[in-house]
Amino acid sequence: MARRALILVEGNTHGTGLQYIQASRRLGLHPITLSADPAQYDYLAREKIEAIRVDTANLDALICECSRLRATFDIAGITSAEESFYAPAGKLSRYFDLPGPNPASVERCCDKFTQRQLLATAGVPIPAYRLATNATDVESSAADIGLPVIVKPAVGNGSSGVRLCRDVEELGEHTDYLLGGKHIWRSSPTILVEEFAQGPYYCADIMGNEVIGIEAADFGPPPHFVFHRCTYPAPLADAEHERITDISLSCLRALGLGWGPSNIEFRWTERGPVVIEVNPRLAGGTGPRVVQLAYGIDLITEHIKLVIGEEWNLRRRHSHTAGTRFLVPDRDGVLDWIDGDSRAAAVSGVSEVKLYVGPKTPIVRKGDLRDRIAHIIAASPSRARTEAILQRAVDLIGWSIAPFPKGEQEQSAPPHVPTRAPVLQVRRDRR
Repeated sequence: MARRALILVEGNTHGTGLQYIQASRRLGLHPITLSADPAQYDYLAREKIEAIRVDTANLDALICECSRLRATFDIAGITSAEESFYAPAGKLSRYFDLPGPNPASVERCCDKFTQRQLLATAGVPIPAYRLATNATDVESSAADIGLPVIVKPAVGNGSSGVRLCRDVEELGEHTDYLLGGKHIWRSSPTILVEEFAQGPYYCADIMGNEVIGIEAADFGPPPHFVFHRCTYPAPLADAEHERITDISLSCLRALGLGWGPSNIEFRWTERGPVVIEVNPRLAGGTGPRVVQLAYGIDLITEHIKLVIGEEWNLRRRHSHTAGTRFLVPDRDGVLDWIDGDSRAAAVSGVSEVKLYVGPKTPIVRKGDLRDRIAHIIAASPSRARTEAILQRAVDLIGWSIAPFPKGEQEQSAPPHVPTRAPVLQVRRDRR
C-alpha cells in the first residue's frame, strides 16, 4: 500500500513550517515540501524531510510534480504554511479533487485593496483608505484622509513595508523607500494609504466559521508595528467578545471565506472594533502554540485533518492564559553575546524559549517581524501569574550589541529606519 503523503507548498521560516511537518508525522503522514529553494528552510535538512526543488510560482510545474509523486504516494492532502502560496495550494487541491480553500477567495483577500472594497460594500467597519501607485497619489491620498496615515504595500505580510507616517517628511521618506527600489515587491507596486485606527489591538483566530479565541497584543514603538507581547485570551467583556465575533463572521461572508483557518486583526477605536486586516490562513509565528497552551486546541493538527478529509475537533480541553514576549533590540550593530535562555526555560510555567540569532550576527532592524531576536512563551491558570512568569523569564536573558565597525553601518542599515522614534529599552548588559 502506498504511503499517505501531505504535500506542503513551500515552508515557513517563522515557526509554523516545522510545526506542520511535526503534526503531519504525528498523524501518520509522510510530509513532502515543494520549494523553489529548499535550503532556505533549515529544519528540512535537520528533520530529514523530503524536499523537492520545483518552480512554486508555476502552477503547471506544481501539477506536474504532484502528478509524478502520485505514482509513488497516496497524496492525502495539499496545503501551505505560507500565505503567498496558500492560493496555489488551493488550486492544486482542486485540480486533484482534494479538500481545500476557495483559491479565488484567498487571492481576493490577499490583495488588501480588493479586500477593503469587499468589506466596505458589506458594511464592515474599516479605516478610510485609498490606493496609490506613485508618489503623487500617496501625497494626495494622505491629504484626503488626514495625517497621520498608515502606508503599506497592497500585497504582503509580516508588517513588511508597513509604516505610520506622522508628517509630510515621514510620508515622503517611506514613499521613496517603497517605490525607490529598496522594497521587494511580489507584484506590481501598489500602495495602500489608510487612516490610522487608534486603540487596543485584538486578533480573532477562526477555523471554518467558528471563532476559536481572541488575542490581545502590544506593539513596539512607532512608526513600525513589531509585536512585543501577546496575551491569549484577550481580557474582553462578554459583550466585547460577541461584537468582535459578529464582525469576524461578517468578514468571512463578505470575502467568501469560511473553509479552514483564518485570522482577523482589529483595533478597538472610539467607534468600536475596526477591521485592520483579514488573513485567509492560520496565524503564523507563536500563534498556534499559544492557542494550544490556552485552550488545548492544536490548530495546525486540526487544519491538516481538514486538508486530508478527516473530522476535526475544536473542543477546548482547558482554559488557561498563555502569553508571548518577543525580544527586540533597540539598536543596530553586531550581536556581541546573548545568554540566559536555559535559565529562562527552567522557570516554572515557561513552555518555550527560542533564540533566533547567535553571537556575531549583524543586527539591522527593518521595522517588521525580522527585528525580533527571541521569544518566550508561558502559560498558567491566571493572567497575572502568566505575566509574572514571562517577566521573570525575560529578566534572565541578556545580550549586548556592539556598534558596527566604522563604515559598515551606513551600508547595512535601511534608510527607512527612523532615529527619532521613541526607543523601547530591552538591551541588558549583565557581564
